[in-house]
Amino acid sequence: MISIACNRSIKTFLLAVAVCSVSQFANAQDGDPKLTEIYTPVPPVVTPGKMNSDAPSDAIILFDGKNLNQWVSAADSTMPAKWDVANGIFTVSKTTGNIRTKQSFLDYQLHIEWRIPENITGTGQARGNSGIFLASTGPGDAGYELQVLDNYKNETYTNGQAGSIYKQAVPLANPNKKPGEWQSYDVIWNAPRFNDDGTIKTPAHVTVLFNGVLVENNFELLGPTQYIGKPAYRKPHGPCPIKLQAHGDKSEPISYRNIWIRNI
Repeated sequence: MISIACNRSIKTFLLAVAVCSVSQFANAQDGDPKLTEIYTPVPPVVTPGKMNSDAPSDAIILFDGKNLNQWVSAADSTMPAKWDVANGIFTVSKTTGNIRTKQSFLDYQLHIEWRIPENITGTGQARGNSGIFLASTGPGDAGYELQVLDNYKNETYTNGQAGSIYKQAVPLANPNKKPGEWQSYDVIWNAPRFNDDGTIKTPAHVTVLFNGVLVENNFELLGPTQYIGKPAYRKPHGPCPIKLQAHGDKSEPISYRNIWIRNI
């Protein structure tokens, strides 16, 4: 008799728990939806360009097709950028060296278009080689390089082809167009953060769309670009300029146009 009474008590208890759970769920469903609605802060209004490649209203124009007033020599920031500007584009100068933006940036969205000459020669890395350093940490440091290269039917090491984070991240796809056609990068850059003692707190992350195709998906960088050896975060830094590379090889120089950036 005691065993039967116990079983009945347990069944009654479990039934009560089930009824209570259903009641709580019903109350949650019948609750105030405003408890999960957010009204502030209100996102700022940004007017998009007519095309996705056009600068939105809050963008900083880094090249408008007229001059390089937003750029200086990477080796000497007191000197102007001396790459050739004509017909709404500018072309890498092998004799005057790298150039960088006057302004420094932390986290941003970047749009940049580039073109390999139609008459390009050479193979591998000697075929329209340049680079976009997403954060240039100083004249003597490389920074973090997004590779620019002709890889339309041109083989090289995969972590050094167009769309790679040089010597770190192999692109997820190869959407290269033929030499002579304009190509684009759309970049989301999240800069690294450092502790007070100079050690890394949060590594840099980058997402890259190459001609509209995702080739780097929130990739976590191991440190600035290293040509030889493993990258590592050895030197803390804050906002940095963006640098464009004059590689100095024998291949024909490439051109750039339509460069804009948004702080995020």
